[in-house]
Amino acid sequence: QVHMVESGGGLVQAGGSLRLSCSASGSFFSINDMNWYRQAPGKQRELVASISRTDSINYADSVKGRFTISRDNAKNTVYLEMNSLKPEDTAVYYCNAHLQLHLFRSVLNEYWGQGTQVTVSS
Repeated sequence: QVHMVESGGGLVQAGGSLRLSCSASGSFFSINDMNWYRQAPGKQRELVASISRTDSINYADSVKGRFTISRDNAKNTVYLEMNSLKPEDTAVYYCNAHLQLHLFRSVLNEYWGQGTQVTVSS
């Protein structure tokens, strides 16, 4: 069984910074891509940032230059450094990853974290 556990959300003033972390635990062979999504009230969940196994990175246009995604493969952890936060960044942030559970089965399984609230006050 695999669990994705997030931490680091909270309340911050506009212009401030937060760092989110998400660690995968349980039984698996490897982690493929790791991603951060967010969902604001009344809006669809959107992809914020993604990082591949080879550290290929993509960002949503709305966060480019302000957010940085990184991963520590030894710790099975993905981070999201968020700077220059704006009120429109307020949302529940979810980590997401695709894992290969078994060495001899290449199928990838998708897992989600429980979500962490980020609130940016103006």
